[in-house]
Amino acid sequence: MALIAGRRLPGKGTYHGGVTEARKRVLLAKPRGYCAGVDRAVQTVEEALKLYGAPVYVRKQIVHNKHVVSTLEARGAIFVEENYEVPEGATVVFSAHGVAPEVHEQARERNLKAIDATCPLVTKVHHEAKRFAAEDYDILLIGHEGHEEVIGTAGEAPAHIQLVDGPDDVENVVVRDPAKVVWLSQTTLSVDETMETVARLKTKLPLLQSPPSDDICYATSNRQHVIKEIAPECDVVIVVGSTNSSNSVRLVEVALGAGARAGHLVDFASEIQDEWLEGVSTVGVSSGASVPDELVMEVLAHLAERGFGEVTEFTTAEERLTFSLPQELRRDMKKAAAG
Repeated sequence: MALIAGRRLPGKGTYHGGVTEARKRVLLAKPRGYCAGVDRAVQTVEEALKLYGAPVYVRKQIVHNKHVVSTLEARGAIFVEENYEVPEGATVVFSAHGVAPEVHEQARERNLKAIDATCPLVTKVHHEAKRFAAEDYDILLIGHEGHEEVIGTAGEAPAHIQLVDGPDDVENVVVRDPAKVVWLSQTTLSVDETMETVARLKTKLPLLQSPPSDDICYATSNRQHVIKEIAPECDVVIVVGSTNSSNSVRLVEVALGAGARAGHLVDFASEIQDEWLEGVSTVGVSSGASVPDELVMEVLAHLAERGFGEVTEFTTAEERLTFSLPQELRRDMKKAAAG
């Protein structure tokens, strides 16, 4: 399996030395896979297991990926839906998607040692919600109903927040004062669909205010951007990710919208069906922000066995952002190291 750095030249196609490659090939998207928030959340559970020992309880899936969850379960993590399932006094980690204030209160009532692994970019949206609610704004939260991140953000100011689930939901929006309304969003949405939703909202509410900075996270935007670049070249795009991963599902949608002839979401290479590759010369590959790269390498190996041995990695951005571990965990790690 040859891995080559790709580059875009004028006109359609990926070229090597000025010669168009028509044989079977893979265009590998970069950036792909783990983002800083996911990396931090997974490390949080791993370090908590080392420090406190098993079991460590995790409320909801720490990130939306089957492989990550099963790997952590094998190391001693126990995933639960709600705090009442955690024994009193035990350690519980809150997932990367964020929680409502009432979840923190429940943990205090049960004397749980809570470690908050919420992605800092989600926490930023929570802070925005609290600030605008304190100023008595109506807050239009663009996101998917039932998603854990949306539930957590809405829980910060339920009396002020109403959900807008895509462009077609705009007609249902009712606000108290059209001059005092702001939009916020889930961090893992389709950038284009969100902007379409905002455009419709602004047609209805011309004085609608925007968040101080983008709510859709850098990783979501970057992964969608590179997929848009390679999709027009691809007969099929395979995205590695779980079906409950919003950003992974969006990548397939973006690929199809940008010109890929077909798109599929898989958790593992074994799920790839041979008929997807019939008559195909170019396969695009990417992965959601909660996917370890080992799963992508398994997909590449699977494709190589079927004649797609040449891999061109197409890069549109370099990601260097990292987040420190939750302060409550760092504090205990420091104590343990000193002790």
